[in-house]
Amino acid sequence: MAARPAILSRNAFEDAFEALRGAPLTLAVLDLDHFKTLNDTLGHGEGDRVLRGVERLLSGSLPSGSVIGRIGGDEYASILPETAAETSLILFDEVIKHFHIHRDPQWPRSLGLSVGLAARPAHATLYADLYRAAEEALLRAKREGRARACIYVESKMVLKSNYYSKSQLDRLAKLSGALGRTEASLLREAVDDLIEKNREAL
Repeated sequence: MAARPAILSRNAFEDAFEALRGAPLTLAVLDLDHFKTLNDTLGHGEGDRVLRGVERLLSGSLPSGSVIGRIGGDEYASILPETAAETSLILFDEVIKHFHIHRDPQWPRSLGLSVGLAARPAHATLYADLYRAAEEALLRAKREGRARACIYVESKMVLKSNYYSKSQLDRLAKLSGALGRTEASLLREAVDDLIEKNREAL
């Protein structure tokens, strides 16, 4: 059985990233939702117990070859070499679910794990840029309700609401629910149809 990855310090984690020399990977940044509430109500000793549990969960659940670092406070990061962001999303969804199911009953209900993911080379190449992208995805996970994982979306992508009326977006949402498909996949299909219909103009 492969040895569980150690929890590295921030500097050692960055060194491990640099040692991968441009190889494809996904960088995950994660922290605990409402961790301060737990520290304030149950004390720092219980907070430390939660963090040790998170570290055991990460080192026991992520694939062999993963690198895990404690970046500071309740913030952790992980490198998944040769792993696409979409595959990493499935992995971290499982980690988040496990944390939720096996939580201590005395912990605040709001305590959860949120994760942001960014891939190299798709989103950035350098550590600082990739980390910034993963942090942006983490903030989106918080905004969208916490206790979830999100993949970085480039900011140059324009919001749907900039292009479509409210009634169009409402109908798109209804169609998405009726067909059991994401709104993004429906919009992609519409664009593909439009391109196909006007192929002679290309």
